[in-house]
Amino acid sequence: MNDEVLIRIRGLDKSYRRGDQTIPVLQGLDLDVQSGEFIALMGPSGSGKSTLLNLIAGIDKPTQGTIEIAGVDIAQLSEGELADWRAANIGFIFQFYNLMPVLSALENVELPLLLAGLSASQRRAQAAAVLDMVGMSDRLDHYPNELSGGQQQRVAIARALVTDPTLIVADEPTGDLDRATGEEVLALMDALHRELGKTIVMVTHDPKAAARAQRLVHLEKGVLVDDPSLEGGR
Repeated sequence: MNDEVLIRIRGLDKSYRRGDQTIPVLQGLDLDVQSGEFIALMGPSGSGKSTLLNLIAGIDKPTQGTIEIAGVDIAQLSEGELADWRAANIGFIFQFYNLMPVLSALENVELPLLLAGLSASQRRAQAAAVLDMVGMSDRLDHYPNELSGGQQQRVAIARALVTDPTLIVADEPTGDLDRATGEEVLALMDALHRELGKTIVMVTHDPKAAARAQRLVHLEKGVLVDDPSLEGGR
């Protein structure tokens, strides 16, 4: 981690319309995340942590406020610009993997590279290299239904990494895994942070998963209530 602020959020509000009602989800949030930092977003259900993750990832837009990532206020981008920005800058890791069942592990990891202007052989080589990095080089031609949950999540992590994104966002990445497999996935994410210097923002309900992060960001009813360093944090 260095002293450069990668994510700078100021005055962030997000609300949704439900009939005639306005439902506030996030209110007046300020948050900085440094380049190379690994943070965990925690809070009870309905606290707004997944909403915040989606806003940081450019999946949703704020009602008010700014979200600057590497100096770009993504709240001001058009839908087309935001799609291009996401493809170039964000790697997603989901709770339920979101792999395409009709594609092999290699083909799933290749998907984000289809718009990168690479040849088929270049895409295959890059995808294979990242799958090797996550310990899946012997499963390149296997389909998702031929893989365990932990193996599918490793493929999903490889897919998130293949474009060398600026930021990795993870939404409950161990939520569908047993404890031992979840620990293996968390160790892999820890290695991405420590060895590759990746910036990671992770939503989790699991205190053991959060303990892998350097910093805990706690949300309560859409408000950042504390921002402590984790006990024994790195």
